[in-house]
Amino acid sequence: MNFLKPLIDIILPPRCLGCGKIVETEYSLCADCFQKVSFITKPYCKICGLPFENESEITRHMICPNCLAKKPKTRLNRSAILYNDFAQHLILGFKFSDRTDLRKLFAKWLYLAASDIIKEGVDMIIPVPLSYKRLIKRRYNQAALMAKEFSVFTGIEIDFLNLVKIRHTRPQAILKGNARLKNVKGVYQIKHPHRVKGKRILLIDDVMTTGATLNECTKVLLKAGALSVDTLTLARVKKD
Repeated sequence: MNFLKPLIDIILPPRCLGCGKIVETEYSLCADCFQKVSFITKPYCKICGLPFENESEITRHMICPNCLAKKPKTRLNRSAILYNDFAQHLILGFKFSDRTDLRKLFAKWLYLAASDIIKEGVDMIIPVPLSYKRLIKRRYNQAALMAKEFSVFTGIEIDFLNLVKIRHTRPQAILKGNARLKNVKGVYQIKHPHRVKGKRILLIDDVMTTGATLNECTKVLLKAGALSVDTLTLARVKKD
């Protein structure tokens, strides 16, 4: 059907995923929308991926004070973009308004952000799961959609079913601080520990705010015998 594509593009030209303007390439943004995306670039903490705001924050080892004081259980954490107003517009559309056409663009951004992780080696990709109640209501897991496309880019094995959420919880977005930690405590489970034992796991999710969800999933994976756990998210909420 590739020979029909030029004709299809004339009738139904590719449009910007942000504003709907006609663009040259499928699954892309126009120049105006692209400028609204705040990509996370170096310098950032080698461990947690938090961007340094100024030179005075940069330590000799390129590790932020928080990671120096208390090393995370994860090996590396990376995010593609900062969570700003435009990112919120795209992500909320992706999660709640059936904008699944965004998955390919998001996977490309994840791939760019994951270069450090891929260099260290990854054996398996696992998306952060939804509860059955939320999955039935939404009809798809946005993290799983991105993870599937990311797997196509990298050729890394993906497991959709091993990490499960065994209890429905309140949305993390409406909670703060310790309430987020309590909300996700004990709600994730590994069904088949032998599948992750000795493997380097990459967890994929849409947004990292406090990291409570990713940390809880990491604990479960390490307890099941995973060799290491890295996290990769589309967006990161930068604290004031």
